[in-house]
Amino acid sequence: MATLNTYLNFNGNTEEVFNFYKSVFGGEFIVVQRFADAPGCEGMKLEDKEKIMHIALPIGGNILMGTDITDPMPPSTFGTGISLSVDAESEDDAKKLFESLSAGGKVTMALDKMFWGALFGMATDKFGIQWMVNYDYNK
Repeated sequence: MATLNTYLNFNGNTEEVFNFYKSVFGGEFIVVQRFADAPGCEGMKLEDKEKIMHIALPIGGNILMGTDITDPMPPSTFGTGISLSVDAESEDDAKKLFESLSAGGKVTMALDKMFWGALFGMATDKFGIQWMVNYDYNK
């Protein structure tokens, strides 16, 4: 079976974003690569060389990955068509994750008990990424 991981693009603040996610989910980065470390990037603008070319943070059985968009690539435009869904291991875990992810962002659906037997909420974090936090009481 294939594994599906999430890859996020940011306009120069990937390191800040991933340090935030590391503070929420814990763990250690598998890799942090900067453009300065890559062959063929010698001619890049000096300010772009220290940006993140690739970063990876394991979360559960998946890996959250990301990069900085650099010139001449078009800037990333955050849309509303994608949300990241995280399944918590306990009710307390769900509450902590939701509180941490929504801090400085916007709660779009308060974390609450739902008719399908779960604690569920939605928020957009301070970086514009939409999250769904779920804890299934029936598992």
